[in-house]
This record gives sequence, C-alpha cells and structure tokens, in this order.
Amino acid sequence: MDTNLDRAAQQLTDGRVPNHVAYRAARLGVTSLFAGRSVPEDLRIPSCPEWTVRDLVAHLVGISSLAIGRMSGWVKPERSSADTDVAGLVAEWGRMGEHAEYLIEERGGRRGSLMVLDAFTHELDLRYALGAPLPEEHPAFLRAFEVLLSGFSAEVAAHDLPAILVEVDGRQWQAGIGEPVATLSGARYDIYRSLAGRRTHEQITRLGWSRESHRWLPAFTWGPFTPPSQPVEDPVTA
Repeated sequence: MDTNLDRAAQQLTDGRVPNHVAYRAARLGVTSLFAGRSVPEDLRIPSCPEWTVRDLVAHLVGISSLAIGRMSGWVKPERSSADTDVAGLVAEWGRMGEHAEYLIEERGGRRGSLMVLDAFTHELDLRYALGAPLPEEHPAFLRAFEVLLSGFSAEVAAHDLPAILVEVDGRQWQAGIGEPVATLSGARYDIYRSLAGRRTHEQITRLGWSRESHRWLPAFTWGPFTPPSQPVEDPVTA
C-alpha cells in the first residue's frame, strides 16, 4: 500500500498543503463546530453509529495523544480523558495541537497523512451529524483524499479488477493497475464519502459511472471502511 500512496502523492500536486497544515485545518474545523452553539454530547453520529459526539471528539484527542507518544518516544499519554466533557476534550486537543503539528511536520511521514485522513473524515462526520455546511474548500481535502485513493486503488488491484479513472473537480486520478476501462465521477464529497465507507453500494452505483459499476463495488470495502447497509447521509448531488 505504501507504493500506491506514493503514486497517489505524485498525482496530487496542485492544492496540496503540508500534513501539519492540513491537520491543523481539520482540528480547527472541528473546534469551530462547537463555537456559539449547544451540541448535545450524547448526539449519535449517523456515519459512526456506535459513537456519540463526545465519543468522536474523544477519539480525535486519543489519536493525537497516541501519535505524539509514538513520534516523541513517550510510553503512554500523560493522563486519561475518560471523565472529560466535550468542551474539555476540545480544549485538550487545542493544547496538544501545536505539539502534534510540530511532530507531524518533523517526523510524521505516512503517519501524518493518516492523521489528516482521520481528523478530516471525522470533521465531515460531525458536520453531517449537526447539519452543518460542508466547506467548499478545505486545506485537508487533497491530503486525505490521496490516502483514500491509495487504499481504494490497492483494493481494485487486489480484486484483479480493471483500473478506473476517478474524476473530481475536473481532475482525474487512476485507481488500479493497467489501462483504465471506466471513469467514476461526481461531486468531491460524494466521491470522498464513498471511498471512506460512508455511502451504501446503491448510492455508489448512482455516482457518475461511464459503465456498469457493480464489478467494482467490492473494492469500496478496504482497511477500516465498509459501506453501510442503509444510507447514513444524503448525497451532495441527488
């Protein structure tokens, strides 16, 4: 998968920002969703049905703490956030944010790319859960998208499926090996959420396919991502 990540990284040259900048943008994006609004801590996240809002934020804080520990050589996090409310968790993430971003810049490598993917994907999860608008532009989008494309591309190859072109915002990237035989296109967040296990197979088939899509559906299950059996969110373009 590292080879596929490198290939995807070479394809995405315009509009990419360093991982630490992308991660900061996602962290601030999540933080902004709690500014000036009352958010129930026990509100369920439809795209992560086992999680509440608090669970999602606690996960983001935990990932940041774990990554800081691994990149800096700490044995374990300084303290537990088990009894901390959402406001405290958001503040905690803010306090550790600069340290995490420094380490991502200095030695993050592929771990930094995965942290961007995790933070940005969960920012979108939270936006959908709260009914908040999706950002038209986001510094983390391309960095996170390249990881998704890498995983999907590897899965296309693993299933011995023909390569396809994925078209977003008028640009194309190849997924799979060999000469592409089809094109998948759509709004950026419809494609992104499909690659991130947030859209059903039926929703995926309704994207802009240049030919019948069902043979490629197994490749949308990869890594931690599995398409839900029932819709958890509406597409950007119905």
